[in-house]
Amino acid sequence: MNIYFTDLLGVFRNTSIRVENTNDLNIMDIKIMFDGSSVHGFSDISYSDFYLIPIMNKTFKIPWERDVIGCIAGVYTPEMTRHSYDPRLILEKTTNYFREKGYEAIVGVEMEFFILKNIEYSISNNKQFLEIVSEESNKDFIIPFRQGYHLVESLDKVAPIRRKIMDSLAEAGFHTVKNHHEVASNGQVEITSKSMNPVDLGDFIQIFKFFAKKIAALNDHMAIFLAKPFPWDNGSGMHIHVSLWKNGKNIFYDPNGEKGLSKYARYFIGGLIKHGKSLSAIVSPTINSYRRLVPGYEAPVLLTWGYGNRSTAVRVPVVNNSPDKIRIEYRPPDPTANPYLALSAILLAGLDGIEKRIDPGEPLRTNAYRLSPEEVRRRGIEYIPSSLSEALNELENDNDYLRQIWGKEVLEKYIELKRKEIKILQPIPSPAEFLYYNVL
Repeated sequence: MNIYFTDLLGVFRNTSIRVENTNDLNIMDIKIMFDGSSVHGFSDISYSDFYLIPIMNKTFKIPWERDVIGCIAGVYTPEMTRHSYDPRLILEKTTNYFREKGYEAIVGVEMEFFILKNIEYSISNNKQFLEIVSEESNKDFIIPFRQGYHLVESLDKVAPIRRKIMDSLAEAGFHTVKNHHEVASNGQVEITSKSMNPVDLGDFIQIFKFFAKKIAALNDHMAIFLAKPFPWDNGSGMHIHVSLWKNGKNIFYDPNGEKGLSKYARYFIGGLIKHGKSLSAIVSPTINSYRRLVPGYEAPVLLTWGYGNRSTAVRVPVVNNSPDKIRIEYRPPDPTANPYLALSAILLAGLDGIEKRIDPGEPLRTNAYRLSPEEVRRRGIEYIPSSLSEALNELENDNDYLRQIWGKEVLEKYIELKRKEIKILQPIPSPAEFLYYNVL
């Protein structure tokens, strides 16, 4: 039996135990000690004995192993209380907080990533710059630059691996809605989940990434979840779809609202826009994330919203006034985010918008990338932070909407870990710098 948990930065981890008879298995009797100081954000070495206790109804099959099951676990202190730094607990507390207020959030995800045969560095003749390229399985079939969206299998050489990933998820009990090749030229994949409660979606995202990496490796490929692995191609997002329900009705729907959108949905959007700069440190949490958030690649750069507008931070899908399908899509997140923390932060920012009746302004009805700086200023639109350091500064100054659930200590630890990450990575020269500056 493999027992899985997630640390504060989103690393999915596991330990294994041998179970003689799974028919007699009572997972509530299992208690596994581990060193909390050896994972991100749980403790230091002076008080490091923590425990994993499997969660009921969170077992699943490991398809590529014989007679192996997996299970999501909660993290416990030596006193047998849930550890406040366990990101899954933070999302559980968020959903409970919503429930106390009479709300139920329903969420889904569009997860983008790359399946590559190999990656190597080369000098591009037309750009005289270093870029990462992928070695496709069959170079006789080359996807035209940034024209990979929904291509057929004769060009999409990673489609068989993509199907194997989906099949393995289904065998384990995790069913998806659809999957296809995305816009980028080098094996970019998108999968769309079913709608579910936030904690289940957090679990799904972690298990999905784990399965994708394993199935790709078993097929001599790699699954890459970097936000921006290729400098001049589309990056990968983790778009989060949200609707809010009360007494069995979708309160984001109003038959008299524009395109069926209610005032509650607009307030929720207002919260996302108001807190969008600080949210960035959680939903776009790596140095690489900010290489994706640039104009022209279907990733947002402005904190604005629109109907069916993929250049904005918040898109309202146009679903023809369908009460059950009215929702918002938050587009800044990428797959390097800790899904439990990202979902919690998105929901709490939106709830703050509802409770404070924050007006998001008028929807943007043009391409955000074509707005001049003067027009952006005239409209009063804010930019998404351009670096992780800037985003962390915003989080330090704007976190009241999170603090009631996360706690001051968790926020401080998260910011500390991310500052340390910048300190480690920022000073390292890239190969591109050696090439670009060699002429000086």
